[in-house]
This record gives sequence, C-alpha cells and structure tokens, in this order.
Amino acid sequence: MSKPERTARSQYTTKVREDFPDTLVLGEDTFVKKFPMRYGENPGYPAAFYQEAGAEGPNLGNIEVLQEGTKGLSYINVGDMDLGQRLARKLVQVFPGRQACVIIKHEMPSGVALGDEAVATFEKAWKCDPLSNFGGVDVFSYRVTEPLARLLVESPRNVEVVYAPDFEPEALEVLATRKVLRVVRMGAPLEAPAVDNGLEVKRVAGGLLLQKRFDSKIVSPGSVDVVSKRKPSPAEVRAALFNWTVACFTRSNAVVIGTEDKTHGIGSGQRSRIDSAEDAVRLSRRGYGPEGTVLASDAFMPFPDVVELAGRHGITALIYPLGSVKDQEVIEKADELGLAMIITRRPGELDSERCFLHR
Repeated sequence: MSKPERTARSQYTTKVREDFPDTLVLGEDTFVKKFPMRYGENPGYPAAFYQEAGAEGPNLGNIEVLQEGTKGLSYINVGDMDLGQRLARKLVQVFPGRQACVIIKHEMPSGVALGDEAVATFEKAWKCDPLSNFGGVDVFSYRVTEPLARLLVESPRNVEVVYAPDFEPEALEVLATRKVLRVVRMGAPLEAPAVDNGLEVKRVAGGLLLQKRFDSKIVSPGSVDVVSKRKPSPAEVRAALFNWTVACFTRSNAVVIGTEDKTHGIGSGQRSRIDSAEDAVRLSRRGYGPEGTVLASDAFMPFPDVVELAGRHGITALIYPLGSVKDQEVIEKADELGLAMIITRRPGELDSERCFLHR
C-alpha cells in the first residue's frame, strides 16, 4: 500500500524529533523531562515538557493522561491547562463550596462560571462566548459525570482537552467515543496545597527574566475599598471579586465584565484599555450581554472613557486599582453616572493591587 500523500494539514500532525537534555537545573531546582511534544508553538519546532522535582499538589507535573487522542498533548494545550487550573483553583479559594468551570483558548479565558451542579456549571461557562469557546481546553474543579461527558463530545464544540480532578467510569467511556479528544486527570484536588518554587521564567534573547509568581490578595469583601458616593450592593461586591479573579489570569490590557457567577465578556491583549473594554462589551453580545454587570480592569484607568462606556451599556459598578493622575476625574465621572467604584486595596491602605499578565 502506498504512503498517504502529504497535504497542507500534514505539518500539524507530524511529530518533530527533540534531543533536549533529560534534566535542566535552575539554581537549586531540577526539572526532569516528562514527555516530548508533537511540536512547539508552531509546526517544525521541537518541544518537551519538564516536571519540577519536588513539586506537589495540583500542578502540571503530576497529571495523568487518560486518553491521548490522535495527536497527544501539545505545547499550547499544556499552557492552556496550566492557566485554567490556576484560575479554577483561585476561584474555589475565593468562593469555597462552589464548582468552577474554566474554558481556555490560546492561554486566555473565554468562558468562566461558578455553579453547584456539573452540567449547569459547564453550560453557564459555555454560553459566555460559544464562538470563542469552540476548540478550547475545558478545565473543571469537580468530577466529570456521564451527562457532562455527553455534552463535551458533541462535535459542534470541538473540545480539545478535558482536564479535571476525576471522572466517572461511565464518563470516560463516553469521552473515548471522541477519538481526537485528550482527557487528563489532575494529580491532586484543587483544594490541596500546591508546592513548587513559585517562580516565573521568561526567555529573552541572551538571557532570562525571573520573577515571583503573582497571587492576588483580593479574596474577600474585606479586601476592597469603595471611593464612590454610591456604595455597591453585596451582589456587586461578589461580582467584583469574581471578575477581578478572572482578570488576574487574562492577558493585559484586561477588562472583564460579568455577574457574580459568570463572565459576560472578556477583552484582552489590547494596547489601549478602552479597546479592551469595548471588546468586552462587544463579545458579551454573543452570550449574556453587558447589562447589569460589574467591570474589572486589571490596571488604573488613565481617562474617564471606560467609565463612560460602562454607563452607556448598563454596567453598574467597576473594580480597579488607583494610580492614574486622573483618578479624581475618573471617580467624579462615576459619581455623575451613579456607578459604584470598588478599589483593589483594603480600607485605610494607600497602595492598590494591579494584576498585569503578559504570557
């Protein structure tokens, strides 16, 4: 039988051989090669995943691949799984007792929801932005049930990876019917302590950038301050905490709008904050819309334009850090429009928290 003819798609299924070392050492930490990947961010470039020796708890080092699919885990899949797991873990810390579903696309959240039942929580996250969620990595803080699995294998969704702490046996049987799907079990529940060196490394030409990993301290109503004349309702504060948490895992400039249990629109990666805000409103029209939401901005607002946009689209409150030379002008505009302004600092503190992310 003759070999199949190569097509334009062949490069995406062709594994690239890698000859990277079995171990890497960074300071006192050793990283052991866990598995090679089909290729890196782009076809033709070798890649591998390294596990940090001694890392414990919910992390990518101790995952169990239950179903490799037809192509195996990719470089981008693992990055998406990491971001989704860390966001889901933060959400269950801020909102204990709730389930979290996080859908990630190209290392950015595209649908995030809290809930109390497996199927309903997923459906809530999916409806945030069905178009962007197509072909994503779906991360769960809870056990995947058979009814949920049946939704995940529906072909219009084109789910790439299902990543969860556990699976019902019947759910695994259903997931196995979708041959291209990758199914991965977390090495520990999200509530378990996560232990690693806590450092972020970024390669630059001729060197490395090294920093301590960011971990937001905005975790409860007592973590925030209010600077507007109108005080936010308890529901607005809960929505502010939820959307701020999502913004912490969204590429800057990040603007997230949503209610207390789901995102409505996520604007990310724009050079101008107003562009990210406009994107968040525009993308919300694919699902729940902007009305009645709270807006989270990952950094201060240099002009009142984001506040004006919020007022035009029925957004009722904002959470953000201070630091602009026009802070007072921004707050006055919010007071004029009757919006509540929640600040990412504890009452009585001067500095507020910023949550830039540049992955």
